[in-house]
Amino acid sequence: MDHPFIIRSALAGLMALSCAGGALAADDMKDLKKDGKEKCYGVAKKGGNDCASATGSHSCAGQAKADNAPEEWKFVAKGTCEQLGGKLKYVKM
Repeated sequence: MDHPFIIRSALAGLMALSCAGGALAADDMKDLKKDGKEKCYGVAKKGGNDCASATGSHSCAGQAKADNAPEEWKFVAKGTCEQLGGKLKYVKM
């Protein structure tokens, strides 16, 4: 067996999957904007964020450490973010 070839092939496969995931995420964002949703920072409850933290402290949904943290966001109906006490853009404190 050619172990370096197998390793290179596995790495190439992982890279292809990660690129496809990014493309799918971009499509999901377009769909949400069409559905009248927008990102709202500072309104997610502990463990209730929709995706990665604006500061990069984590990269997944459901990992917010506290309620209403300014770097955490959630999708809300367009036009309701500020009514909920949130911001449309992350403002570094």
